Amino acid sequence: MANQLSGLDQIFSALADPTRRAIVMRLCAGEASVGELADPFEMALPSFMKHIHVLETSGLVQSEKSGRVRTCRLSPDALVGAEDWFQQQRATWEARLDRFEAYVMKLKKEKEGAAAKRPSRASKRKGAK
Repeated sequence: MANQLSGLDQIFSALADPTRRAIVMRLCAGEASVGELADPFEMALPSFMKHIHVLETSGLVQSEKSGRVRTCRLSPDALVGAEDWFQQQRATWEARLDRFEAYVMKLKKEKEGAAAKRPSRASKRKGAK
C-alpha cells in the first residue's frame, strides 16, 4: 500500500499543474511530438521538458526519441490506481450520506409525529372560552 500511495502521490502531484493537465488532455487525442505539445504554451522548451519529465516520472506519459523528434503518448494504465482510490472514496462518502439522509428522515418523522400529538392552536382557543 505504501508503494501504491507513493504512486498516487506522484499522479496527483503531476495532475495538480494546469499545464500538465492540458498536456494529458491533448494526449487523450493521440500521441504527439514534444514540439506539438509545447506549441500552445508560452514557455521555453527546457521549462516545458520539466513538465514532460514529471508526467513521465508519474507514469502518466511515455516518450520515445526517433532521430531528433521525441514523441509522447498517454499511458492510461497509470490512472488505474487513482481511479480505484476515487471509487473507494466515493463509496465511503455515499455510505455516509445515505446514513445522514436516513437520520434526517428519522428526525423529520419524529418531529411530524410530535406535532400531530400536540393540540392545534384552534382547539386550544376553543377550550379557553
